[in-house]
Amino acid sequence: MRILFTTFSGYGHFHPLVPLARALQQAGHEVAFACAESFRQVVEHNGFRHFVAGVDPSAVFGGELTKERMAQMMEQMMRAPPEALLPHIADMFVGLFAHRMVPDLLRLVSDWRPDLLVRDLMEFGACVVGEHLGIPCATLQVGAVRPREFRNALMTQSLDALRAVVGLPPDPQQEMLYRDLHLCFAPPSYLGDAPLAPTTHYLKTELFDQSGDERLPDWAGRLGAGGRPVVYASLGTVVNKLHGPLHAILAGLRDEPVDLVMTVGRDQDPAGFGPQPPHVHVERYIPQSLLLPRCDLAILHGGYNSVTSALGHGLPLVVVPIGADQPINAQRCQELGVGRVVSPLTVTPERIRDAVREVLATPSFREGARRFQREAEALPGVEHGVALLEKLVASKKPPRAMA
Repeated sequence: MRILFTTFSGYGHFHPLVPLARALQQAGHEVAFACAESFRQVVEHNGFRHFVAGVDPSAVFGGELTKERMAQMMEQMMRAPPEALLPHIADMFVGLFAHRMVPDLLRLVSDWRPDLLVRDLMEFGACVVGEHLGIPCATLQVGAVRPREFRNALMTQSLDALRAVVGLPPDPQQEMLYRDLHLCFAPPSYLGDAPLAPTTHYLKTELFDQSGDERLPDWAGRLGAGGRPVVYASLGTVVNKLHGPLHAILAGLRDEPVDLVMTVGRDQDPAGFGPQPPHVHVERYIPQSLLLPRCDLAILHGGYNSVTSALGHGLPLVVVPIGADQPINAQRCQELGVGRVVSPLTVTPERIRDAVREVLATPSFREGARRFQREAEALPGVEHGVALLEKLVASKKPPRAMA
């Protein structure tokens, strides 16, 4: 069968889709991705066919997204109140990105004729096109926003306006978002007590992050020598432009008895952070899937992918949430007892140092992370997701969720 994945053009949205897409390829199915032209090279480098659909983020934000411009945007995001997240989703991801995605998908689906659409949770065009054309559409959880958080008047109004573009009636219960199948590569406890959707199936956490040619540096084999804890720090692929927390991490841990590995992003020069002592390593990018098994603690910005990946390796956390759904992830980590949260508005070297010392010295944080790891490892693997998608296409009915 032919499967078309649709995604917002960003590593944090693309990476979670790759394990499932590759598993479908290995099962003999034809897979392609629909996203903006700016992401073509990333998609094709990872072995998938690319179709242009939607708008490049740079066009939306009025020109080239320079490092300085990105840093300004991150600063604004950091200072935005939590209640600003859902209006942002309704205005940007539905009102702008999805409205630009729908006409491209209609043409693409007419030409390529996929049997199935698979969308990342924040790409809303595919579920509209799927319902309009009678093509099953599966959703993959990307981020921590749950159905109950989408159910507000502003979001419903925005989604209904999108549906009206193709003549669909209002959907007051937002049934289209999860109607056919919803796959979540994280254990049920992570997303809390609120139910997701009747079509939700939970799968073992899968980490894909080797989207480039990077490998482990030679010095990685010496990490932890002499029993020193290994601390990994990263602000991901977007909010890494905000240098304040990165400098606080370096200053806070430079003199601590730990081995520190901090990645600053492919588009940043580690030399710009100055010379470091031998136990501190500043790099552009190292695949977490290769590095996390060597670590004892992770300092993260609270992105859904990095948080679930670190917890999937049983690592306790220090979380510095910047914006988007990161505060939600940070709050969930605190509720699960897997780490400490440091506000980006008050982050200092001393606060970072104190949080790292506390998490390393308190066994309950590591045990909480290992509970997540055990729960995730007990779930079905990605091959079960493939079987569910095959069943959906064959029967045209949502596969029954696990009890």
